[in-house]
Amino acid sequence: MAWYAYCLTEHQTLPNGVRARRPFVLEGVQGVNGAPVMSYPSGEFAVIVSEYDRTTSKLDEKSVLEHARVVSQSFRTATVLPFRFGTIFDTEDAIRQAVRSNRRTFCESVARLRGKAEMRIKLVVRDGSLREAMEEIVLPDTVGREYLAKLREKASRDRERQTKARALSVQVHKLFNPLEEEISCKKVYADGMLLDIAHLIDNKSIEKYQNRYNTAAKQLKNCELVVTGPWPPYHFLPEKLRTVAGNS
Repeated sequence: MAWYAYCLTEHQTLPNGVRARRPFVLEGVQGVNGAPVMSYPSGEFAVIVSEYDRTTSKLDEKSVLEHARVVSQSFRTATVLPFRFGTIFDTEDAIRQAVRSNRRTFCESVARLRGKAEMRIKLVVRDGSLREAMEEIVLPDTVGREYLAKLREKASRDRERQTKARALSVQVHKLFNPLEEEISCKKVYADGMLLDIAHLIDNKSIEKYQNRYNTAAKQLKNCELVVTGPWPPYHFLPEKLRTVAGNS
């Protein structure tokens, strides 16, 4: 029997209150395909898992939501390091090996993220001044003067979009004052772009952070602003952790 893994957490924060040496069921939590969710202890850590049969089980869009629900429920009471969706360990030894191999990274990450949460901001910018900058420049198939001219025009518009996005992200940072942030920007309409911003904040600041929404909405002109959270710290995991995928 394989094990589907949701996240890693500190063993001492789990409801059993003691350091169990064998996996135990977490009451009231259902995982992928409705399977009972268990805590698999490994030293000071516990990997939150459920049994998974590769021959009869499959992962689909519903499984994505089930995975996220287990991570969110674990996050309510503890610091969690989420595994990527579809992480499956074929044996118990594979779980233990993953924890042993990444123990230093896990320790550093848990210490850095303890007592913190992720908030997300989606900022859709529809600014008339961006209309020209958002138009895509199609490069000609031929080389020569026309190609170089279009290439320069494309680079100029890319810089204009990046400058606008950078200015907005600085403004958002000043308004919400997070500990850390991660930002992506993409075109969403012919005259608009989407800034997807993840902020890492202290749990004690969640209410204060949420209360800044009205101020931000008034100051960010020609923008649609949506704030969600708190979430587990999906965007603030070390790269090494993201590669832990068992035998999936």
